[in-house]
Amino acid sequence: METLALPLLIGLIGLALLFDFLNGLHDAANSIATVVSTRVLSPQIAVFWAAFFNFVAFLVFSHAVAYTIGKGTISPEIVDAKVIFGALVGAISWNLITWGLGIPSSSSHALVGGLIGAGVSKAGVSAIVWSGVLKTVAAIFLSPMIGLLLALLIVLITSWIFRKFTPAKSDKIFRRLQLLSAAAYSLGHGGNDAQKTMGIITVLLFSQHIYEGEFFIPLWVVLSCQAAMGLGTLFGGWKIVHTMGSKITRLTPRQGFCAETGGAITLALANIGGIPVSTTHTITGAIVGVGAAKRMSAVRWGVASNIVVAWFLTLPAAALIAAGAYFLAGLFA
Repeated sequence: METLALPLLIGLIGLALLFDFLNGLHDAANSIATVVSTRVLSPQIAVFWAAFFNFVAFLVFSHAVAYTIGKGTISPEIVDAKVIFGALVGAISWNLITWGLGIPSSSSHALVGGLIGAGVSKAGVSAIVWSGVLKTVAAIFLSPMIGLLLALLIVLITSWIFRKFTPAKSDKIFRRLQLLSAAAYSLGHGGNDAQKTMGIITVLLFSQHIYEGEFFIPLWVVLSCQAAMGLGTLFGGWKIVHTMGSKITRLTPRQGFCAETGGAITLALANIGGIPVSTTHTITGAIVGVGAAKRMSAVRWGVASNIVVAWFLTLPAAALIAAGAYFLAGLFA
């Protein structure tokens, strides 16, 4: 396999970190929508809160998700600079399209779709590692459902525990608790999403023989990816905040706590299992769960259904863009 010139290698790593930055920008709402919607924190303070816990997530979770992206989506043997370029262009392009439209789509599935599109363009369907891809696809359905059910369960538990509290006292307690639930969700978010870029950069480095032997994630890659994502979160995504925090359902501090806690538990389970889930899917399911616990009409199902359509479009759309970018790169190789 042809070795890249150092400037090109640095450029590709920079492109990967740009994707990570845009991931944080695009998915900032996932961490802060509920805590902003309930007015527990202002948007400006909320993004600092979320960005900090996004960054320190590597101290809490292992790198299982990075291994799934680096080795479990397409065969590492077929990875080269054009494949990485195509995958990143596909993911970044779809993120920018959905960000511009204010649609909370999945950066995770955009990257997986990009890898599949570029990998298949190079080596055909045999390039796909089906065990990893099927695990990721299954999470499209399971993560929002688990988030919904957990949030609904937590609503029921907290309703019983605080049944004798006055609304004012309950509200005061949950406004404080929501700081913890928002932090927990941001930890899970940083632990899952930043690792996807770690996997991309690391498989590129191994393909270029910068590192040899058993696959591992270098510390400088970990810190760079966590920092890029944290910076992206700082810049926020206010159009998506509006969709996630108010258009689906109106939230109280107790509902916000239940949604964030349900989502945080779901992400923690995914991080432990090495499953690259969508934080967008997860928090949307949890928000729908707390809204439905109040009454089914509290959920704006039309908005939620439009979001679901975007979920299903993400993988094929990013794959098609990535395939085009791969062939375009071949013209200049």
